[in-house]
Amino acid sequence: MSRNVSLFALASALVFASPAAAQDDQSQADLREELAQMRANMAAMAARIDQLEGELESVEQEATAARAEAQSAGTAIAAVEEAQDNTKITFKGTPEIKGENGWSFKPRGRLQYDAGVVNAPDSTGREDGFGNDVRRARLGISGDMPGGFGYKFEVDVANSDLTVTDAIISYETGDVDVQVGQFNNFQGLAELTSSLHTSFIERAAFTDAFNFIRRVGVGVTYGKGDVLLQGGVFTDNMDRLSNQNWSVDGRAVYMPKLGDAQLHLGGSLHHRSYEDGSTVRYRQRPLVGFTSERFINTGNLDAESETGFGLESAIISGRWHAVAEGYWQNLEMPVGMDDPSFFGGYAEVGYFLTQGDTRGYKGGKFDRTKPANPVGEGGMGSLQLNLRYDHLDLNDGAVIGGTQDGYFVSLVWKPTDYTMLLANYGRLQYNDAVFPAAGGDTSYGVDSFGVRAQIDF
Repeated sequence: MSRNVSLFALASALVFASPAAAQDDQSQADLREELAQMRANMAAMAARIDQLEGELESVEQEATAARAEAQSAGTAIAAVEEAQDNTKITFKGTPEIKGENGWSFKPRGRLQYDAGVVNAPDSTGREDGFGNDVRRARLGISGDMPGGFGYKFEVDVANSDLTVTDAIISYETGDVDVQVGQFNNFQGLAELTSSLHTSFIERAAFTDAFNFIRRVGVGVTYGKGDVLLQGGVFTDNMDRLSNQNWSVDGRAVYMPKLGDAQLHLGGSLHHRSYEDGSTVRYRQRPLVGFTSERFINTGNLDAESETGFGLESAIISGRWHAVAEGYWQNLEMPVGMDDPSFFGGYAEVGYFLTQGDTRGYKGGKFDRTKPANPVGEGGMGSLQLNLRYDHLDLNDGAVIGGTQDGYFVSLVWKPTDYTMLLANYGRLQYNDAVFPAAGGDTSYGVDSFGVRAQIDF
């Protein structure tokens, strides 16, 4: 009995012990699985933390770069603002920009349109009557650079022909200015006065007749007080450089003030050497540039060299001005030929009909007239009346080029500083003209009338 009880107890214990053991194994498996999952999660978290730390470092680097860029941009903005503070824009016909350290830049240009009538004796067979011309149409730039350097460059596109007028590099130190490039030689007051500021449509006859043009070279100007000295060495114009012809030119001016009056006294010297086989020709139109007719003309002359000298004088006193110049040109011809000498000169007087106006003058030449009461500011601008006698003699020895005596009158209206309307009439009296009239007469008169509309900036 007791044995059965023991067996029954043992069996019961085994029956109840087996589920408990099985249950314990399952718990351990679940625990291991949970531990494995936790390890995986922790590994993922560690990887994510590493990733976030990397991203954070990248963001910090980007933030540092952004701060540096912002600081650099701030510095640049500050520099730009400072530069803007140091940059000035003024208006002198066109905007002129001036920066620090001596930089400046200015566009420039002029437009001159001429029209009129030339009337010559019909029996000469010359083409006369109405004519018109875009006399000048220039565009360019000028300015200064640090260190005392400067520049100027202009081209003329009148009548669709592109030509370089001024092409200059300059250097200024103290009272001395050095120019290299193409520019006007130092041949007198009429020639050096800009076409913008002349009192007649054309300059004095001798300036064109004796071939005063811009040439490539180097020039030096010294100016202090009332004294101006100029000199240079030149070759040819840019469109005809031979590198064989050369010239030297010099000019001296004394320009004191006498009370309120401006006095001008000057002289110039010119010597030019020509390459072997060269010829020169001296001739001139009747006052206006829109006709191709020239009633005095030496024709082509063999030339070895030429030497010229001029005298110039002027005075400006209130509304009045007076000016006179003379120029002598001597041509050296090959051995065995006589050397001819020619002369040109003019005398002029002008008076402003408008009160408060006077002719401009600066640096040894006539300068811009600025109306005291311009149009747009309640006034009518300036109105100037001018009279001129102009003489040109191209006769000497065996050379009979003719003589021209011109009697001119002009009326110049400047509504503003940068605009002008000009009308002039001339009576040209010729002797030994190259075109004979009826019966072979070479002494006769030609009438010339021209008007100009001008604007510049």
